[in-house]
Order: sequence, then structure tokens, then C-alpha cells
Amino acid sequence: MQARTLTELMALHRAAPRAITYHSGENESRQVTFAELHLRALGILFHLQQLGARPGDRMILLLNNNEQFIDAFWAAVLGGIVPVPVAIGISDEHRHKLLRIARKLDRPFIYTDRKTFERIGVFAGQTGDAAEAATFAALKERAFFADDLKDISRPGKTHEARPEDTAFIQFSSGSTSDPKGVVLTHANLIANWIGSTEVAGFNENDVSLSWMPLTHDMGLIGFHLIMFANKVHAHLMPTELFVRRPLLWLAIAAKVQATILCSPNFGYRHYLKVLGERSPGNIDLSCVRLIFNGAEPISVELCEEFIGRMAAVGLKRNAMYPVYGLAEASLAVSFPPVGRAMHTIQLNRHRLGVGERAEVVADASRDALGLVSVGKVIPLCDLRIAGDDDQKLADGHIGHIHIRGDNVTAGYFEEPAVNAATFTADGWLKTGDLGLILDGETYITGRAKEILFVNGQNYYPHDLEAIAQQAPDMELGKVVAAGVRPPGAETDQLTVFVLHRGDLAAFPQLATEITRLINEHAGLEVAEVVPVKRIPKTTSGKIQRHLLEQQYVDGEFAADLAELAKLRGEQKVAAGGSMDDIEAKLLRICNGVLTPKQIGPGDNLFEIGASSLKLIEIHEQVDREYPGHIDLTELFDHPTVAELAKHLATKLGQPA
Repeated sequence: MQARTLTELMALHRAAPRAITYHSGENESRQVTFAELHLRALGILFHLQQLGARPGDRMILLLNNNEQFIDAFWAAVLGGIVPVPVAIGISDEHRHKLLRIARKLDRPFIYTDRKTFERIGVFAGQTGDAAEAATFAALKERAFFADDLKDISRPGKTHEARPEDTAFIQFSSGSTSDPKGVVLTHANLIANWIGSTEVAGFNENDVSLSWMPLTHDMGLIGFHLIMFANKVHAHLMPTELFVRRPLLWLAIAAKVQATILCSPNFGYRHYLKVLGERSPGNIDLSCVRLIFNGAEPISVELCEEFIGRMAAVGLKRNAMYPVYGLAEASLAVSFPPVGRAMHTIQLNRHRLGVGERAEVVADASRDALGLVSVGKVIPLCDLRIAGDDDQKLADGHIGHIHIRGDNVTAGYFEEPAVNAATFTADGWLKTGDLGLILDGETYITGRAKEILFVNGQNYYPHDLEAIAQQAPDMELGKVVAAGVRPPGAETDQLTVFVLHRGDLAAFPQLATEITRLINEHAGLEVAEVVPVKRIPKTTSGKIQRHLLEQQYVDGEFAADLAELAKLRGEQKVAAGGSMDDIEAKLLRICNGVLTPKQIGPGDNLFEIGASSLKLIEIHEQVDREYPGHIDLTELFDHPTVAELAKHLATKLGQPA
């Protein structure tokens, strides 16, 4: 590992007998050797330098084609030009983001294709925003189109980078309104390569396959730069191909005898959904030694399901490799030992506040939240768990995850105020994630900014979403738990958004089941279950909860919610039924406690979302009315007023 920069790394490996294979279909692929990549990058660099690009200039890479992207990335690196990968996307928000990034970069170059650039131009002209129109006009003067690339026979002039020079800028996939660029130096990336390789043992005998977008740090750093640095034969397939035909992923993996794969949660889920009840087919995955799993909260259940289904085609149980990382760390922070089966613990979900000592509970506990170990911090990087005061906490306590090390960024591009808030007084970077270290193992519990604060306690949305997905026909990715504070409310209310494009008449039953499940498993009251036509996500698949929260507050779902309230009222009237004196008293008690909600005798307290606190209050009032006759636990056994009244009547010796 003699290279100190990416430039030196290319010089070191360009003659290596290795290649990158680009897959465009089941039997369609193109192989480019390291030597060819070097020559093509120099040929593109010549044109960029003719356009006026010089060392230190910034260049946006706006390309869907993996081969074009890799060529242009290395062209920029070899010329000392700073590449800035940006996902194309399909929404107006993505186009706004591109123009905001371009404005922030101050007259960057852009490498794209004509069709994509023309769409940006039409959009910029239609927004009516003078700043965006001016930004596009400036881009137009410095645009280079991949379509125009015909002759790459003349090489550009290589610039010898220094370790402290910026290698590239990685903008966060989720920051659309105010995008922030992580500045990564050559030294950062080299340190990340050394540290991750020491633990994962990447070597020349490995073969990798990835469908992750190259605009994502796992795609670009993990499955291109680190693979290139270790002379691994890397195979890349377009993200769009995986989305359209996910079964090709493992079919290609078996065909090329891949040893290293990767996917976040949504990839496993997408593959299994399309696979259905079928067998994976005549494939052999026995060569796979590592499947990197990260980029979002890792689902224990989903990992177990995927491992179980793929065992029949040779996938080893210890191949699942849960990891933790982020762009600010040049990707990798912590890895588990290679060859060890996935290690999990169960924690009490009601004891996850910052500074609290984690409480390990039995797997079958009603309060159990399953977490996956992501191992220990890699070499050249440090990690600590800290309280709200930025002071280190003892092992076993929940806290903020801080990192520092040779692989960690010095800050965000042109963001002095953000940088001041991101780093502690003693130089640690605040990741925004929460977690704990227990028995030497690192566990990630969630994002600090996404935490829901309900009944004085912290809850993680991905935990509640996993509970809700147990409802019929529900899946992760189609349900979003969020804390919403409607106008006039003093606290956040637990609101669940569900992707639903069918008839509203069918929704109340699903909403009732989701409410019951969350109430039963987490003891929380769901204020509202909201049908939505679209769940906004970043280009890497992360849910953008804040957008749904804002839409709710802005009243975008008000009409549907009013229609649902009307439907529920009609259904209650239809259910009807007489009530005796005991039932009437119990109903008055419940409706008094649950106000402004009103329930009928047949409504399940868990389904309508009575919180643990509300259930205690209901029990206290019932006990005052009928002292010593009803235990709190009996509310769980008889969850409707009608059932409880019948049970109580029997205890009182009265006819039900």
C-alpha cells in the first residue's frame, strides 16, 4: 500500500492485469482493463483541459451510465479537477438540488449528456427563479457532453496531487433544500482503504459485484475505489437494472463467482418480493464470503429471511456482514470480524434515551427491539459514545456517536457555521447517529434527528415501522412513522403514513390493524394513520420523513382524513347494538379518558390507539367504580368495552 493519493494509486495499478466489467443485461457486458481505463481517462482529460478546466476547479458529474461516470471521475482526478457526483433523479426537487449545488460550487464545470442537460435547462427556464436561470447559464458555458466524445487519442496533462488536496466532494443524498458537500481528501480515502482492507481482508482473488449508484459513497468508494485499490475484479450493474430485474443480481453474482456483494435493507426486500415463493433457481452462491449490509437501519428479521431463503443455493450464514459508515468517514467506520455469524441483541425499546443504560431483554419480550452488531471501529479511525454534553459515556449507555481519525473529513464545503456545530470542542465529528457499545460491540440505534419523543420517552421510527409491517400486505418502505405537531398542539403526535393507492373504503381496516399492532407491541397511542399516494425517498432509498410531516401540517391530507372519519362513523352506526348499565358506565369512562376520540362498545382499545398511560387511567377509573374487580392485565384480555363489560358482569354475579 505505497500510494498516498488516488493519482499515485492509478500509476501503481494501471498495468495490473485486472478489469472492471460493466453489465447492462443478463448476457450483455463490457470489460475495461485498468490500463484502458487509464488511457481513456487521460483522453477525456485532454478535452476538459481544452475547455479550460485546471487543478482545483470543480466539476459536477451528472451521469447515469456507470462506464461514462468512472471514465470521467478518473479524468478529473488525474487532472487535479475535483469531481462532484450528483444523482440525476426524476423529480423537480432533484433538479433544484443540482442547481443549488452548482451555485454553491461557484461556476463549476459539468460533465453530463445532452438530453439530461436540456431537461435541466427547460426546468430552469420554467421556475421563474432568476438565480436558477443565471446558474444554468453559467453551467452552459462550462458543460462537456459525453455524447460529443469521439477522439480520446491525445492525452491530457496529469497533475500530481498531494495527500491533503481535495479528491472529491460528496453531497448528501437527502439534503435537497440546502445540500451540504462532504470534502474528502486523498489522505482520507487512502486511510479508509487501508483501515477497511485490514479488517475485511480484500485481496486480488476477490471478485465484487455492486448495483449501488456511483453517486452514493458505498457505490463509489466501497465498490469502486477500494476494489480498484485492492486489484479486485469489480463488476458493476446499473441501479435501474436491479430495480427492474432484481433477480439478475444474484444470477450474475453466481455466474461471475462473486465473493463480495452489498445491499441495504430495501435491496433484500425488493429481491425477495419479486422472487416470491419461487426458488432462486439454478445458481450457486457458495463463493460469496461477504455481503455488506449498511446505509440504513439493519432489519434483523429481513436479514434472517434473506439468509434462510438463500441457504438452499449455497449462501453461507456468516456471509451477511452488517457494517456502519457514512460519507463523512470516507465510508467505513466499523466492521465485525470476518467469518462470524451476525450477532444481535434485544433491548427494551422504552429505555433508549440519551444517557440511559441499555436494558437487555429476552427475545420474546413485548418490549424487545432487535439490534445488529456492526463490530468494532476500523484501524485509523476512533469512535466514542457521548452524552448531550459531548462527554464520553460508559459502555452500555445510549448516546451520540462521535468519530475522528485519518479517514474523517475536515468539514463540509463552504459551511463554516455548520462545521462549527458539527465538531466538538475536542475535535470529534458528530455523526447525528445514536448508539451504544456493549461488550466491545457497536450497535446503531437510529438517527438523533428522527427520534420520536412520545410520553416522555424516545422511540425510533424504524422500530415502529417494523411493527406496523406485520399488518396484512404491509412492507417496510410502504409505512412511515413520524412525530407530527399539528398547529396548536403542544407536543408531537405519533402519526403513521401508509402508501395506499386503492379505494379509501378499504383503508380503515388496515389503519385499525396498524394502530392495534403498535399499541400492543410498543404501548403507544397512534394519533392518526394517513393514506398517502407517494412516500418521498432520497436517491439511495432513505425515507424523507420531514417532507411527509410538513405535508401533513400544511393540510395536504385533510380531505382524505375527513372522508375516513365519515367512513368510520358510518361503520360504527352500522355495527350498533344495545348496552346494559355496566357497558354504558365503562363506555363513559373510556370516552372521557380518550377524548377527543369517541369509541363504540365493539372498538378494540389497542386498535384505536390507547396508550399505556391512557390504559392506566382507564383502569384507575374502572377500579374506583368497581373496586378490586378488574386487574390492569385484564384490559389486554378483554380489549373492547363490550367484552370487558361481559367479563365484569360475570365477576359481579350479574347476567351479561
